[in-house]
Amino acid sequence: MEDRRHFRYHIVLPGGSRGELTIPIASDTQLCLEPAAESRPWTALDKQQCSGCPLRPETTPLCPLAARLAPIVTILGPLLSHDKLQIEVDWGHRRLVTTTTTQRMASSIIGLIAATSGCPRTAFLRPMAWFHLPLATEEETLYRAVSTYLLEQYLVGTGGGTPDWALDELSQRYKALHEVNVAMARRLREAGTEDAAVNAVVLLDLLAKAIPFSVEDSLESLRFLFPVGQRP
Repeated sequence: MEDRRHFRYHIVLPGGSRGELTIPIASDTQLCLEPAAESRPWTALDKQQCSGCPLRPETTPLCPLAARLAPIVTILGPLLSHDKLQIEVDWGHRRLVTTTTTQRMASSIIGLIAATSGCPRTAFLRPMAWFHLPLATEEETLYRAVSTYLLEQYLVGTGGGTPDWALDELSQRYKALHEVNVAMARRLREAGTEDAAVNAVVLLDLLAKAIPFSVEDSLESLRFLFPVGQRP
């Protein structure tokens, strides 16, 4: 197995200037190695700290997620949510070339960094980050989130634990993720940038809130993929 994966976002900014952001993820920890954490007034752990966060300022002075996002905010700072960007994303042997809005691109990048930042509340997202799908839709994210969780439960069962086939814990994880998104949006507003980064987090939060709803609704939106009683 490869010791790390690289996700490279090549961006053509309004006006024609170019930027590049590489996010390497280590296989042993599933943590991102870049962008490097940076200290800003709004990245201090005790600034808008999430309710229930297990970290303590005396041992972890910076919020792991906010500190990793600081370099991204520098790039996105002057951009508006609906600015159109040309982007190329390279990962493994794949390349995605498209035109999208700043907030959609930022949502994809922030989601990847959030999962691999070292934040304990987003750690459950690391397996999905290892198989990151840039610019994933809500439906794709729902399918990937549930499939990943069910694989985890299968491995829990084969390891002697009690699997959660009812997906109860999955819903709880995403409800807790909503709290992280709310706190992060407050931090980003305090950073004093334009609205692209904040609205990117809002998009992520819409997905986070949709997954518990879908689970409670018995995943009806995906039922058409698995007709009951039919066999290949």
